[in-house]
Amino acid sequence: MRSVRIGGGLGFYGDSIRPALDIAERGDVRYIAFDHLAELTMAILEKDRQRDGAAGYTKDIGPLMRELLPVTHGRGIRLVTNAGGIHPDGARAEVARVARELGIRLRVGVVRGDDIRPRLAELRAAGAELRHMDDGRPLEEVVDRLLFANVYLGSRPIAQALEAGAEVVITGRTTDAAQFAGPIVHEMGWAWDDWDRMAAAVLVGHLLECAGQVTGGNFSGDWWNLPDMDRLGYPVAEVFEDGSAIITKPPGTGGRVSVDTVKEQLLYEVHDPSRYLTPDVIVDMTGVRLEDAGPDRVLVRGVRGLPPPPTLKVLMGYADGFMGVGMMGYAWPDALAKARMADRIVRAQIARFGIQAEEIHTSYLGYDSLHGPLARPVDEEALNEVYLRVAVRTRTREEAQKLGRLFPPLALDGPPFIGGLSGMAPVRELLGLWPALVDRSLIEPFVQVDVEEVG
Repeated sequence: MRSVRIGGGLGFYGDSIRPALDIAERGDVRYIAFDHLAELTMAILEKDRQRDGAAGYTKDIGPLMRELLPVTHGRGIRLVTNAGGIHPDGARAEVARVARELGIRLRVGVVRGDDIRPRLAELRAAGAELRHMDDGRPLEEVVDRLLFANVYLGSRPIAQALEAGAEVVITGRTTDAAQFAGPIVHEMGWAWDDWDRMAAAVLVGHLLECAGQVTGGNFSGDWWNLPDMDRLGYPVAEVFEDGSAIITKPPGTGGRVSVDTVKEQLLYEVHDPSRYLTPDVIVDMTGVRLEDAGPDRVLVRGVRGLPPPPTLKVLMGYADGFMGVGMMGYAWPDALAKARMADRIVRAQIARFGIQAEEIHTSYLGYDSLHGPLARPVDEEALNEVYLRVAVRTRTREEAQKLGRLFPPLALDGPPFIGGLSGMAPVRELLGLWPALVDRSLIEPFVQVDVEEVG
Protein backbone atom coordinates (compact mmCIF):
# COMPACT_ATOMS: atom_id res chain seq x y z
CA MET A 1 0.00 0.00 0.00
CA ARG A 2 1.30 3.46 -0.90
CA SER A 3 2.50 5.57 2.03
CA VAL A 4 4.44 8.67 3.05
CA ARG A 5 6.59 9.21 6.14
CA ILE A 6 6.69 12.55 7.95
CA GLY A 7 8.43 13.59 11.14
CA GLY A 8 7.47 16.01 13.89
CA GLY A 9 10.66 17.97 14.35
CA LEU A 10 9.75 20.56 16.95
CA GLY A 11 6.86 21.26 19.32
CA PHE A 12 7.32 24.92 20.28
CA TYR A 13 9.55 27.96 19.84
CA GLY A 14 12.77 27.13 21.67
CA ASP A 15 12.40 23.34 21.54
CA SER A 16 15.48 21.15 21.07
CA ILE A 17 16.93 20.84 17.55
CA ARG A 18 18.69 17.52 18.19
CA PRO A 19 15.62 15.24 17.79
CA ALA A 20 14.93 16.68 14.32
CA LEU A 21 18.45 15.64 13.32
CA ASP A 22 17.71 12.12 14.53
CA ILE A 23 14.63 12.10 12.31
CA ALA A 24 16.59 13.42 9.32
CA GLU A 25 19.42 10.94 9.77
CA ARG A 26 17.53 7.81 10.81
CA GLY A 27 13.80 8.41 10.39
CA ASP A 28 13.58 7.52 6.69
CA VAL A 29 11.20 10.44 6.10
CA ARG A 30 10.14 12.46 3.09
CA TYR A 31 9.10 15.50 5.18
CA ILE A 32 9.81 17.07 8.55
CA ALA A 33 7.35 19.63 9.89
CA PHE A 34 7.88 22.10 12.72
CA ASP A 35 5.29 23.76 14.92
CA HIS A 36 6.87 26.89 16.44
CA LEU A 37 3.76 28.91 17.21
CA ALA A 38 1.35 29.26 20.12
CA GLU A 39 -0.85 32.15 21.18
CA LEU A 40 1.87 33.29 23.59
CA THR A 41 4.48 33.02 20.82
CA MET A 42 2.61 35.54 18.67
CA ALA A 43 2.78 38.02 21.54
CA ILE A 44 6.51 37.38 21.95
CA LEU A 45 7.09 37.94 18.24
CA GLU A 46 5.10 41.16 18.30
CA LYS A 47 7.32 42.46 21.10
CA ASP A 48 10.33 41.52 18.98
CA ARG A 49 8.89 43.48 16.05
CA GLN A 50 8.28 46.51 18.25
CA ARG A 51 11.99 46.57 19.07
CA ASP A 52 13.12 45.78 15.51
CA GLY A 53 10.87 46.20 12.48
CA ALA A 54 12.81 43.47 10.63
CA ALA A 55 11.98 40.90 13.34
CA GLY A 56 8.72 39.04 13.96
CA TYR A 57 9.76 35.50 13.02
CA THR A 58 11.07 32.89 15.44
CA LYS A 59 14.79 33.35 16.04
CA ASP A 60 15.44 29.61 16.12
CA ILE A 61 14.82 29.31 12.37
CA GLY A 62 18.46 30.20 11.60
CA PRO A 63 20.11 27.65 13.94
CA LEU A 64 17.53 25.04 12.91
CA MET A 65 18.31 25.41 9.22
CA ARG A 66 22.06 25.56 9.84
CA GLU A 67 21.91 22.15 11.52
CA LEU A 68 19.37 20.49 9.23
CA LEU A 69 20.00 21.69 5.68
CA PRO A 70 23.36 19.91 5.27
CA VAL A 71 21.54 16.65 6.07
CA THR A 72 18.11 17.14 4.53
CA HIS A 73 19.10 18.86 1.29
CA GLY A 74 21.17 15.98 0.03
CA ARG A 75 18.51 13.43 0.97
CA GLY A 76 15.59 15.22 -0.62
CA ILE A 77 13.80 15.77 2.70
CA ARG A 78 11.45 18.75 2.52
CA LEU A 79 10.85 21.03 5.51
CA VAL A 80 7.64 22.82 6.52
CA THR A 81 7.55 25.39 9.31
CA ASN A 82 5.35 28.14 10.72
CA ALA A 83 8.44 29.93 12.03
CA GLY A 84 7.41 32.90 9.86
CA GLY A 85 5.24 34.09 12.74
CA ILE A 86 4.14 37.63 11.91
CA HIS A 87 6.94 38.19 9.37
CA PRO A 88 7.33 35.14 7.08
CA ASP A 89 9.30 37.07 4.47
CA GLY A 90 11.83 37.92 7.16
CA ALA A 91 12.12 34.22 7.99
CA ARG A 92 12.78 33.43 4.33
CA ALA A 93 15.52 36.06 4.25
CA GLU A 94 17.12 34.38 7.26
CA VAL A 95 16.92 30.95 5.60
CA ALA A 96 18.46 32.45 2.47
CA ARG A 97 21.33 33.89 4.52
CA VAL A 98 22.04 30.53 6.13
CA ALA A 99 21.79 28.71 2.80
CA ARG A 100 24.32 31.09 1.22
CA GLU A 101 26.76 30.51 4.07
CA LEU A 102 26.35 26.74 3.62
CA GLY A 103 26.72 26.94 -0.15
CA ILE A 104 23.27 25.41 -0.71
CA ARG A 105 20.76 26.45 -3.36
CA LEU A 106 17.14 25.61 -2.57
CA ARG A 107 13.62 26.70 -3.35
CA VAL A 108 11.80 28.34 -0.43
CA GLY A 109 8.06 28.99 -0.43
CA VAL A 110 6.25 31.58 1.66
CA VAL A 111 2.56 31.60 2.56
CA ARG A 112 1.02 35.02 3.18
CA GLY A 113 -2.51 36.18 3.94
CA ASP A 114 -2.96 35.30 7.58
CA ASP A 115 -2.00 38.84 8.68
CA ILE A 116 -5.26 40.81 8.48
CA ARG A 117 -4.35 43.85 10.52
CA PRO A 118 -3.83 46.00 7.39
CA ARG A 119 -7.27 44.85 6.17
CA LEU A 120 -9.29 45.39 9.36
CA ALA A 121 -11.21 48.43 8.12
CA GLU A 122 -12.01 46.64 4.86
CA LEU A 123 -13.13 43.49 6.63
CA ARG A 124 -15.34 45.34 9.09
CA ALA A 125 -16.92 47.27 6.24
CA ALA A 126 -17.67 43.90 4.62
CA GLY A 127 -19.56 42.80 7.74
CA ALA A 128 -16.88 41.13 9.87
CA GLU A 129 -17.74 42.17 13.42
CA LEU A 130 -14.82 40.31 14.99
CA ARG A 131 -16.51 40.18 18.39
CA HIS A 132 -14.70 38.35 21.17
CA MET A 133 -15.68 34.74 20.48
CA ASP A 134 -15.94 33.80 24.17
CA ASP A 135 -17.92 36.68 25.65
CA GLY A 136 -19.24 38.65 22.66
CA ARG A 137 -17.57 41.95 23.50
CA PRO A 138 -17.33 44.35 20.53
CA LEU A 139 -13.96 44.95 18.91
CA GLU A 140 -14.37 48.69 19.61
CA GLU A 141 -13.18 48.00 23.17
CA VAL A 142 -9.63 47.32 21.98
CA VAL A 143 -9.42 48.30 18.30
CA ASP A 144 -7.33 51.39 18.99
CA ARG A 145 -4.84 49.23 20.94
CA LEU A 146 -4.48 46.35 18.46
CA LEU A 147 -0.92 45.29 17.68
CA PHE A 148 -1.41 42.20 15.52
CA ALA A 149 -4.27 40.24 13.96
CA ASN A 150 -3.72 36.85 12.33
CA VAL A 151 -6.07 34.23 10.94
CA TYR A 152 -5.49 30.50 11.40
CA LEU A 153 -5.06 29.16 7.86
CA GLY A 154 -5.34 25.54 6.83
CA SER A 155 -3.08 23.19 4.93
CA ARG A 156 -4.00 23.95 1.32
CA PRO A 157 -1.53 26.81 0.71
CA ILE A 158 1.25 24.62 2.13
CA ALA A 159 0.38 21.92 -0.38
CA GLN A 160 0.34 24.55 -3.13
CA ALA A 161 3.86 25.65 -2.20
CA LEU A 162 5.03 22.04 -2.33
CA GLU A 163 3.36 21.57 -5.71
CA ALA A 164 5.31 24.61 -6.92
CA GLY A 165 8.54 22.86 -5.99
CA ALA A 166 9.33 24.35 -2.59
CA GLU A 167 11.91 22.41 -0.62
CA VAL A 168 11.28 24.58 2.45
CA VAL A 169 7.84 26.07 3.16
CA ILE A 170 7.49 28.96 5.61
CA THR A 171 4.11 30.10 6.88
CA GLY A 172 2.75 32.56 9.35
CA ARG A 173 -0.18 31.61 11.56
CA THR A 174 -1.73 28.32 10.53
CA THR A 175 -3.31 25.60 12.59
CA ASP A 176 -0.68 23.44 14.27
CA ALA A 177 -1.78 20.36 12.34
CA ALA A 178 -1.64 22.14 8.96
CA GLN A 179 2.17 21.89 8.84
CA PHE A 180 1.75 18.12 8.63
CA ALA A 181 -1.56 17.79 6.78
CA GLY A 182 -0.32 19.89 3.84
CA PRO A 183 2.55 17.54 2.95
CA ILE A 184 0.42 14.45 3.52
CA VAL A 185 -2.39 15.59 1.22
CA HIS A 186 0.09 16.79 -1.39
CA GLU A 187 2.07 13.56 -1.39
CA MET A 188 -0.93 11.24 -1.36
CA GLY A 189 -2.92 13.25 -3.91
CA TRP A 190 -6.06 13.23 -1.81
CA ALA A 191 -9.04 15.37 -2.82
CA TRP A 192 -9.74 18.39 -0.62
CA ASP A 193 -13.36 17.27 -0.21
CA ASP A 194 -12.49 13.66 0.72
CA TRP A 195 -13.46 14.43 4.29
CA ASP A 196 -12.41 11.14 5.88
CA ARG A 197 -8.92 11.30 4.40
CA MET A 198 -8.65 15.00 5.20
CA ALA A 199 -9.55 14.12 8.78
CA ALA A 200 -6.83 11.46 8.74
CA ALA A 201 -4.23 14.01 7.60
CA VAL A 202 -5.27 16.50 10.27
CA LEU A 203 -5.37 13.80 12.96
CA VAL A 204 -1.82 12.75 12.15
CA GLY A 205 -0.82 16.40 12.32
CA HIS A 206 -2.49 16.72 15.70
CA LEU A 207 -0.60 13.69 17.00
CA LEU A 208 2.76 15.01 15.78
CA GLU A 209 2.38 18.74 16.39
CA CYS A 210 3.69 18.66 19.99
CA ALA A 211 6.71 16.56 19.01
CA GLY A 212 8.01 14.71 22.09
CA GLN A 213 4.67 14.83 23.84
CA VAL A 214 3.52 11.76 21.86
CA THR A 215 6.75 9.80 22.43
CA GLY A 216 6.77 9.91 26.23
CA GLY A 217 7.51 13.53 27.02
CA ASN A 218 5.11 15.16 29.48
CA PHE A 219 3.57 11.73 30.00
CA SER A 220 1.35 11.25 33.04
CA GLY A 221 1.51 7.47 33.02
CA ASP A 222 4.51 5.52 34.33
CA TRP A 223 6.91 8.31 33.37
CA TRP A 224 9.55 6.93 35.75
CA ASN A 225 9.95 3.84 33.53
CA LEU A 226 10.57 5.68 30.25
CA PRO A 227 14.00 4.78 28.85
CA ASP A 228 16.77 7.18 27.81
CA MET A 229 14.83 10.41 28.32
CA ASP A 230 18.08 12.33 27.91
CA ARG A 231 17.74 11.56 24.19
CA LEU A 232 14.01 11.58 23.63
CA GLY A 233 13.05 10.56 20.10
CA TYR A 234 10.52 12.72 18.28
CA PRO A 235 7.66 11.16 16.32
CA VAL A 236 7.52 9.82 12.80
CA ALA A 237 4.22 8.93 11.12
CA GLU A 238 3.85 6.58 8.19
CA VAL A 239 0.54 7.48 6.56
CA PHE A 240 -1.18 5.00 4.26
CA GLU A 241 -3.50 5.46 1.31
CA ASP A 242 -6.57 4.37 3.29
CA GLY A 243 -5.94 7.09 5.91
CA SER A 244 -4.53 4.80 8.59
CA ALA A 245 -1.11 5.60 10.06
CA ILE A 246 1.66 4.13 12.17
CA ILE A 247 3.13 6.43 14.83
CA THR A 248 6.72 5.56 15.71
CA LYS A 249 10.11 7.22 16.32
CA PRO A 250 13.67 6.89 14.98
CA PRO A 251 15.51 3.73 16.06
CA GLY A 252 17.95 4.12 18.93
CA THR A 253 16.24 7.12 20.48
CA GLY A 254 14.74 7.36 23.96
CA GLY A 255 11.19 7.61 25.18
CA ARG A 256 8.30 5.39 24.19
CA VAL A 257 5.51 5.21 21.63
CA SER A 258 2.59 3.29 23.09
CA VAL A 259 -1.18 3.31 22.99
CA ASP A 260 -1.15 5.34 26.20
CA THR A 261 1.34 7.99 25.04
CA VAL A 262 -0.56 8.40 21.77
CA LYS A 263 -3.90 8.51 23.60
CA GLU A 264 -2.74 11.40 25.78
CA GLN A 265 -1.75 13.47 22.76
CA LEU A 266 -4.95 12.46 20.92
CA LEU A 267 -7.04 14.19 23.59
CA TYR A 268 -4.68 17.13 24.14
CA GLU A 269 -6.42 20.50 23.65
CA VAL A 270 -9.51 18.81 22.22
CA HIS A 271 -12.76 20.16 23.66
CA ASP A 272 -15.20 18.05 21.65
CA PRO A 273 -13.72 14.85 20.16
CA SER A 274 -16.74 14.51 17.87
CA ARG A 275 -16.28 17.99 16.36
CA TYR A 276 -12.64 19.07 16.33
CA LEU A 277 -12.88 22.20 14.21
CA THR A 278 -10.13 23.06 11.72
CA PRO A 279 -10.05 25.13 8.52
CA ASP A 280 -9.62 21.92 6.48
CA VAL A 281 -12.20 19.61 8.00
CA ILE A 282 -14.24 18.90 11.11
CA VAL A 283 -12.60 15.85 12.68
CA ASP A 284 -14.69 13.21 14.43
CA MET A 285 -12.33 11.27 16.70
CA THR A 286 -14.98 9.18 18.44
CA GLY A 287 -14.34 6.19 16.19
CA VAL A 288 -10.56 6.32 16.35
CA ARG A 289 -8.86 3.06 17.26
CA LEU A 290 -5.31 2.80 18.61
CA GLU A 291 -3.60 -0.59 18.34
CA ASP A 292 -0.20 -1.83 19.43
CA ALA A 293 1.68 -2.69 16.22
CA GLY A 294 5.03 -3.66 17.74
CA PRO A 295 7.76 -2.01 19.80
CA ASP A 296 7.31 1.77 19.63
CA ARG A 297 4.68 1.41 16.91
CA VAL A 298 1.01 2.32 17.25
CA LEU A 299 -1.58 1.94 14.49
CA VAL A 300 -4.13 4.76 14.26
CA ARG A 301 -7.30 4.28 12.23
CA GLY A 302 -11.03 4.94 12.17
CA VAL A 303 -11.19 8.73 12.06
CA ARG A 304 -14.07 10.37 10.21
CA GLY A 305 -14.46 13.83 8.72
CA LEU A 306 -17.18 16.40 7.98
CA PRO A 307 -17.07 19.55 5.82
CA PRO A 308 -15.22 22.42 7.54
CA PRO A 309 -16.97 25.36 9.23
CA PRO A 310 -17.76 28.54 7.25
CA THR A 311 -15.58 30.66 9.54
CA LEU A 312 -11.90 30.85 10.44
CA LYS A 313 -10.46 31.74 13.82
CA VAL A 314 -8.65 35.05 14.23
CA LEU A 315 -6.20 35.79 17.02
CA MET A 316 -5.57 39.46 17.76
CA GLY A 317 -3.25 40.98 20.31
CA TYR A 318 -3.68 44.35 21.98
CA ALA A 319 -1.76 46.51 24.44
CA ASP A 320 -3.11 45.70 27.90
CA GLY A 321 -1.01 47.72 30.32
CA PHE A 322 2.05 46.74 32.36
CA MET A 323 2.88 44.14 34.98
CA GLY A 324 4.94 44.70 38.10
CA VAL A 325 6.02 41.69 40.17
CA GLY A 326 7.54 41.54 43.67
CA MET A 327 8.76 38.47 45.53
CA MET A 328 9.76 37.66 49.10
CA GLY A 329 10.77 34.27 50.55
CA TYR A 330 10.07 32.95 54.05
CA ALA A 331 11.48 29.90 55.82
CA TRP A 332 10.14 27.47 58.42
CA PRO A 333 8.58 27.79 60.95
CA ASP A 334 5.26 29.29 59.86
CA ALA A 335 6.53 30.01 56.34
CA LEU A 336 3.06 30.22 54.77
CA ALA A 337 1.61 32.29 57.62
CA LYS A 338 4.48 34.76 57.29
CA ALA A 339 3.99 35.03 53.53
CA ARG A 340 0.26 35.65 54.00
CA MET A 341 0.95 38.39 56.52
CA ALA A 342 3.40 40.01 54.10
CA ASP A 343 0.75 39.90 51.39
CA ARG A 344 -1.73 41.72 53.63
CA ILE A 345 0.89 44.38 54.33
CA VAL A 346 1.69 44.86 50.63
CA ARG A 347 -1.98 45.10 49.66
CA ALA A 348 -2.66 47.62 52.43
CA GLN A 349 0.27 49.74 51.27
CA ILE A 350 -0.86 49.57 47.62
CA ALA A 351 -4.11 51.17 48.77
CA ARG A 352 -2.47 53.59 51.23
CA PHE A 353 0.08 54.90 48.74
CA GLY A 354 -2.45 55.17 45.94
CA ILE A 355 -0.83 52.76 43.50
CA GLN A 356 -3.35 52.47 40.66
CA ALA A 357 -3.50 48.69 40.22
CA GLU A 358 -6.28 47.44 37.95
CA GLU A 359 -5.59 43.87 39.09
CA ILE A 360 -3.65 42.36 41.97
CA HIS A 361 -2.72 38.68 41.97
CA THR A 362 -1.05 36.81 44.82
CA SER A 363 0.48 33.35 44.71
CA TYR A 364 2.58 31.36 47.15
CA LEU A 365 5.42 29.50 45.45
CA GLY A 366 5.84 26.17 47.14
CA TYR A 367 2.12 25.93 47.93
CA ASP A 368 -0.40 27.13 45.33
CA SER A 369 1.43 28.93 42.52
CA LEU A 370 0.59 26.17 40.01
CA HIS A 371 -2.81 24.95 41.21
CA GLY A 372 -4.22 28.18 42.64
CA PRO A 373 -7.53 27.59 44.43
CA LEU A 374 -7.34 23.88 43.50
CA ALA A 375 -4.21 23.36 45.61
CA ARG A 376 -4.68 20.59 48.15
CA PRO A 377 -4.79 21.61 51.82
CA VAL A 378 -1.46 20.89 53.44
CA ASP A 379 0.05 20.77 56.89
CA GLU A 380 1.32 24.34 56.91
CA GLU A 381 3.90 23.47 59.56
CA ALA A 382 5.44 20.98 57.14
CA LEU A 383 6.29 23.61 54.53
CA ASN A 384 10.00 24.36 54.69
CA GLU A 385 9.85 27.48 52.56
CA VAL A 386 7.34 29.65 50.72
CA TYR A 387 7.86 32.56 48.36
CA LEU A 388 5.25 35.30 48.24
CA ARG A 389 4.70 36.59 44.70
CA VAL A 390 2.51 39.64 44.15
CA ALA A 391 1.76 40.87 40.64
CA VAL A 392 -0.12 44.02 39.63
CA ARG A 393 -1.48 45.18 36.29
CA THR A 394 -1.38 48.94 35.72
CA ARG A 395 -2.02 51.37 32.90
CA THR A 396 1.51 52.80 32.87
CA ARG A 397 5.03 51.48 33.31
CA GLU A 398 5.73 54.09 35.98
CA GLU A 399 2.80 52.93 38.09
CA ALA A 400 3.90 49.27 37.86
CA GLN A 401 7.40 50.19 39.01
CA LYS A 402 6.04 51.51 42.31
CA LEU A 403 5.29 47.98 43.54
CA GLY A 404 8.95 47.02 43.88
CA ARG A 405 9.68 49.64 46.54
CA LEU A 406 7.24 47.93 48.92
CA PHE A 407 9.27 44.70 49.25
CA PRO A 408 12.76 45.53 50.63
CA PRO A 409 11.39 47.15 53.83
CA LEU A 410 9.58 43.89 54.64
CA ALA A 411 12.91 42.38 55.67
CA LEU A 412 12.77 44.45 58.88
CA ASP A 413 9.23 45.82 58.90
CA GLY A 414 7.27 42.62 58.33
CA PRO A 415 6.96 39.14 59.83
CA PRO A 416 10.14 37.33 61.00
CA PHE A 417 12.39 37.20 57.95
CA ILE A 418 14.89 34.46 57.28
CA GLY A 419 14.51 33.69 53.62
CA GLY A 420 15.18 35.23 50.23
CA LEU A 421 14.51 38.72 48.95
CA SER A 422 14.00 38.73 45.20
CA GLY A 423 12.67 42.25 45.18
CA MET A 424 11.06 43.27 41.93
CA ALA A 425 11.42 41.80 38.45
CA PRO A 426 11.69 44.19 35.48
CA VAL A 427 8.33 45.67 34.51
CA ARG A 428 6.80 43.91 31.51
CA GLU A 429 4.37 45.22 28.93
CA LEU A 430 1.25 43.07 28.75
CA LEU A 431 -0.51 41.97 25.59
CA GLY A 432 -4.11 40.87 25.77
CA LEU A 433 -5.43 38.24 23.35
CA TRP A 434 -8.69 38.67 21.43
CA PRO A 435 -10.04 35.55 19.65
CA ALA A 436 -12.72 36.07 17.02
CA LEU A 437 -14.29 34.43 13.98
CA VAL A 438 -14.33 35.68 10.39
CA ASP A 439 -16.08 34.38 7.28
CA ARG A 440 -13.53 32.36 5.33
CA SER A 441 -14.74 33.87 2.06
CA LEU A 442 -13.22 37.17 3.20
CA ILE A 443 -9.81 35.59 3.81
CA GLU A 444 -8.97 32.70 1.52
CA PRO A 445 -9.10 34.61 -1.80
CA PHE A 446 -6.34 36.85 -0.42
CA VAL A 447 -3.94 34.07 0.59
CA GLN A 448 -0.75 34.17 -1.49
CA VAL A 449 1.91 31.57 -2.12
CA ASP A 450 5.22 32.26 -3.82
CA VAL A 451 8.34 30.18 -4.25
CA GLU A 452 11.79 31.50 -5.05
CA GLU A 453 15.27 30.07 -5.23
CA VAL A 454 17.68 31.25 -2.56
CA GLY A 455 21.23 30.55 -1.52
